[in-house]
Amino acid sequence: MRRLGYQVVDMLVEHFAAMRDKPVTRLPAGDEAKSLLAEEFPEEPAAFDALLRDLDERVFRYMGLTTHPRFFAFVPSPSNYISALGDALAAGYNAFLGNWLQAAGPAHIEEITVAWLRRLCGLPGEAGGLLVSGGSVANLTALAVARQAKLPIASAPARRLAVAFCSDQTHSCIERAFRLMGFARDQLVRIASDENFRLPVEELRRHVAVARESGRVPFCVIANAGTTNTGAVDPLPELAELCRTEGLWLHVDGAYGAAALLSEQAKPLLAGLELADSLAIDPHKWLFQPYEIGCVLVRSGRALYDTFHTSAEYLSVVHRVAEVNYQDCGIQLTRSFRALKLWLSLRYFGVAAFRAAVGHGLRLAEFAEQVIRETPGLEVVTPAQLAIVSFRYVPPDATAEETDAANEAIVSRLLADGFATVTSTSLRGRRVLRLCTINPRTTEDDVRQTIERIAETAGGESR
Repeated sequence: MRRLGYQVVDMLVEHFAAMRDKPVTRLPAGDEAKSLLAEEFPEEPAAFDALLRDLDERVFRYMGLTTHPRFFAFVPSPSNYISALGDALAAGYNAFLGNWLQAAGPAHIEEITVAWLRRLCGLPGEAGGLLVSGGSVANLTALAVARQAKLPIASAPARRLAVAFCSDQTHSCIERAFRLMGFARDQLVRIASDENFRLPVEELRRHVAVARESGRVPFCVIANAGTTNTGAVDPLPELAELCRTEGLWLHVDGAYGAAALLSEQAKPLLAGLELADSLAIDPHKWLFQPYEIGCVLVRSGRALYDTFHTSAEYLSVVHRVAEVNYQDCGIQLTRSFRALKLWLSLRYFGVAAFRAAVGHGLRLAEFAEQVIRETPGLEVVTPAQLAIVSFRYVPPDATAEETDAANEAIVSRLLADGFATVTSTSLRGRRVLRLCTINPRTTEDDVRQTIERIAETAGGESR
């Protein structure tokens, strides 16, 4: 066991040490892709070192390195080695986090870790939460609580009249959550965002009034604390006041941006986060954890229990000794020890190191914006906000369609090149490029060289 473990540790150390020299994203060619799948059900054993070589050459070679300092696409997951060791320990001990009876010690660590996140976000002491796989399940869990609180089972016939509201910048997982909860498409109303890509309060107020006048039952507003497209934060204090007046549940999707509260620079942007009825936050983004770890927080911890508690004969014993049974607070009965990696890395590095890393990401986006403004042919579309900046290449004398096509071509060429990974999105019908700079390993040189590579690619595309 030690010999095999040392081989894995050596492989991981080499991966972290050599990461900067690897292609950021590598896709298999046609024949290579076929060979990756050409494997029979293994009847006979294989040597472990041969399996590690196989993984290195055929599996880990072909993936986007979300921990790479020049991975600027989507939202990176710049994990750390201490948390990777935490995941190894969690897998090795194989703790079952469904109930206190089977994992009192690990459940205590999850309680501590969730309490840290609750305090970071400013929620009161009676707030509760649990760790889940990521933002999608955190948002689904919170919205299920909102439905239970505002549309209880006793009024099930009224649920078809229920309606919730969000902006057109809201993450697609919200729509998926509503679909999974049995709502029709028209029960989630997407409102056009304002010039800063935020949910406009007065327009929301008008939609709520119109819904009531037409016999609908408004019950929830979904706000953003850091959109994926631009890092925009909806006007949370104003939305909280509207929801309080109208009797609506305020859920905040802070999967991306909520952790930026660690930085004094970002706190003004996130003012009002503490007013949410529920909140999603993803430590595998801006708290630098390996996948998977998300967190759902609810202002009233009891509401989680009221939504998800069920009973079963074979589980009756666990409630006799329980202090906290996470099986009663969410979707999963079988739960892994997700808290360990976050607890371990916070204890090992200290919160000050995380705070400095968040500040570094914020400053890098501002630096990127400056370089983009200084680069001929590139224009800023949305300025740096919560470590995201969007921009585009504007070919001379090009139509809107030609400009969109040119920016898409840049993405394709960068993927093929492997130096950096940058993707595009759509804002007001325009295709734009975006950089997300949350990786503590990323330097100003990485940012500058990537933008230079984009400009060179754009120049080649225009010829």
